[in-house]
Amino acid sequence: MTRARAGALGWGSSWRIARRDLHTGFRGLRLLFLCLLLGVTTLAAIGSLTTAITGELSARGRTLLGGDIEVAMTQRQASASEHAALAALGQVSDTIRTRAMARGPGRGNAPEAVLTELKGVDGRYPLYGALTLERGGAYRPLAPDAVLIDRALAERLLVRPGDTLRYGEASFQVAGIIANEPDRVSEGFTLGPVAIVSLEGLKRAGSIQPGALYKAKYRVRLNGGADPDKVIDRLKVRFPSAGWEYKDRSRAAPGSSRFFERMGQFLSLIGLAALVIAGIGVSNGVSSYLALKRNSIATLKILGATSGDIARIYLLQIGAVALLAVTGGLLLGALLPMALVALARDLLPVAPGFGIFPIPLLTSAAYGSLIALAFALPPLARARTQPAAAQFRGVVEDRATIDRRTVAVVAVAAALVVVLALATARDTLFAGMVLGSVAAILLLLLAIGSAIRRLAARMPRPRTPLLRLALANLHRPGAQTVALVIALGLAQTLFVTLAAIQTSLSAEISRTVPQKAPNQIILDIPSEGRGRFADMVRAIAPEARLNVVPSLRGTITAYGGKRVSDLKVIPDDAWFLRGERGVTYSDVLPQGSELTAGRWWPSSYSGPPLVSLDQQAAKVLALQVGDPITVSVLGREIEARIASLRKVNWDTMGFNYVLVFSPSALASAPHSLTATIDMDVRHEGAVSRALLAAFPSASIIAVSDVIGQVRNVLDQMATAILLSASVAILAGIAVLIGAIAASRQARSYDSVILKMLGATRWQILGAQALEYALLSALLAILAFGLGIAAASYVIIDLFDFDWAPDWLVVLGTLAVGSVLTLGIGMLGSLPVLSARPAQALRRL
Repeated sequence: MTRARAGALGWGSSWRIARRDLHTGFRGLRLLFLCLLLGVTTLAAIGSLTTAITGELSARGRTLLGGDIEVAMTQRQASASEHAALAALGQVSDTIRTRAMARGPGRGNAPEAVLTELKGVDGRYPLYGALTLERGGAYRPLAPDAVLIDRALAERLLVRPGDTLRYGEASFQVAGIIANEPDRVSEGFTLGPVAIVSLEGLKRAGSIQPGALYKAKYRVRLNGGADPDKVIDRLKVRFPSAGWEYKDRSRAAPGSSRFFERMGQFLSLIGLAALVIAGIGVSNGVSSYLALKRNSIATLKILGATSGDIARIYLLQIGAVALLAVTGGLLLGALLPMALVALARDLLPVAPGFGIFPIPLLTSAAYGSLIALAFALPPLARARTQPAAAQFRGVVEDRATIDRRTVAVVAVAAALVVVLALATARDTLFAGMVLGSVAAILLLLLAIGSAIRRLAARMPRPRTPLLRLALANLHRPGAQTVALVIALGLAQTLFVTLAAIQTSLSAEISRTVPQKAPNQIILDIPSEGRGRFADMVRAIAPEARLNVVPSLRGTITAYGGKRVSDLKVIPDDAWFLRGERGVTYSDVLPQGSELTAGRWWPSSYSGPPLVSLDQQAAKVLALQVGDPITVSVLGREIEARIASLRKVNWDTMGFNYVLVFSPSALASAPHSLTATIDMDVRHEGAVSRALLAAFPSASIIAVSDVIGQVRNVLDQMATAILLSASVAILAGIAVLIGAIAASRQARSYDSVILKMLGATRWQILGAQALEYALLSALLAILAFGLGIAAASYVIIDLFDFDWAPDWLVVLGTLAVGSVLTLGIGMLGSLPVLSARPAQALRRL
């Protein structure tokens, strides 16, 4: 006996006992397996997919960019000296990109004109990759009267190779349908399908006029394997005021990379939260399993097994199942991205091939192992430290004790999870806020569950037997009230949060935007045609409201005495510092803006340049009225003093500029006009035809098309959030199932005693239904408050939208969620009712 208590069972002997006792079907540990499998699969799949996409963007950098480096400028082309400097670095390919209206032959129901992204290329294009055509056609440098078009444009205008398109006053023959444009991803967001012509063809179309909104790009294949970063640094020093935008092959599509990195981090944090929630299910599953093994544990202790022996035997069993779950999760997580790529191929910027990505897989494995350890140790510690007699009385006596060593190990595991999450996060602050919020909600639900249990124990006993039994179920030995509160509370909170987010997004797009947005946006109106433009529109649509503004492009190169090029990192909120932005000038406060600081300049002002800055941009840059800011416009730096700050209402879909200059600063620069037209929809077609006939170089954007694209993007984001949150909901359901399983033995005992005393199955089921209904009703109020708070933070603070949930839908979702969770609870209770007294008493 002394030898046994000294720990005669080593790891080898413990494993033999554990292996023999471990059921081949994981009976009792299936919940542990499913919770870990679900959480690890989610994390591994999200991490692998994000890594695959961003890695593909980086690996194909040269092809996606069209060169080793790219130098871009707006509303002008490189001068002879600038082009010569670029040519000295290697082979240069010139491209110019603008928007223009394509007019087809007018077949069938095809529209008269379609807005396209018209791209002019030189004979060297592309420097990397290949422009391929449908039906195996070979790309050759284009003749001045030839055009290649996207499949979407061919379908909208009902044209095919050999047909004729018109741009402005020039005619082009369709030479082929584009199958793959190698640098498409790096071109960024487009408002229409792509058409490619030669640079000579672009001049024929009349799209390159003084002041027109076009972008010239120069891709360079560097000589001798030169370092792109060093080359760009030298160009910045040599041309400090050129207002150039730079890209290199490592960040060919920074917008796409940034989007997928952020979205991947956000979804990974949701997945981690789901795994933490699933950890509670792990704890319940282990508790349920050890409850089934209560007699075996007591017998082993009577035969001389020490607490260490018990810990080793069952830790090996739990560890073996956890290892299989984590391994299966990693395998599924590595394979799922390929299925997701196949399903969402048209929505992704690139289609990555199959690959195994060790870092996200190892990170997911670490999360799964740490969560399993943190949540499995407490119930194991209780089983390990309880005497044999207490094990036999476990059904009717609750003696929950956890030793200090277990508490310390759990605390270390939890700390490692937090450290790992923060260390791998792109935005540490945001990751900390998400984890802190999840922890706060869990702790709040834990406290509420404990309070309900104590309150139920102290309440007077009701006269109604079913109600008295329901209250007793909340505090009796073995009651899983705390776990049920967490499960029901999380599930209902997530239901409310998702419903409020979805309905607010729908309201923002369906109601708010259409009420405020204009019908059309007109680009590239010649500055001298302002009066003619207004007269034509009002002749067709007298009710039309016009807003015509000068349109230029500029780059902020310095502010508050600091050069933007000297910044090592541009803050995420300072999006307006990344490349060129729209700028304008006005002698009055623009529509959609509210003056918040300073004063507007007089209409006759002709002094040094003044500028009005968006107040949010001023806050990000720590600028105030009177501070200097330098903007490069058409290659010339303009240093202006901030005269005022404005609150810009960005949701109007009108003209909202971060920078508005005094007229004397920009009026002499070549520029075109941009206008919005708010009119009756009946007049849209006639106005479009008249404007295109009078201004062939103008482009017309239908705002409804833009809203449709925005809706699609937000719907895709909402779908991704919904799918990830569904994992958390499934984890909450797993916690609910685990809580029911953990209390099944005690409930079976109660059920048998009640049956022997004459209770019917319906009475026992009614008591349990009343118990769950009481909890669900209490938690519905809490879930409503927590869910609304979380959803409002996402809508108002993250998306900066108006808070407009559909309360009927939210309340209906909460009711359906409550009924759903209640139904799951009742289904889980049915096996308890089927227990026969004789058999159940022999097992107890």
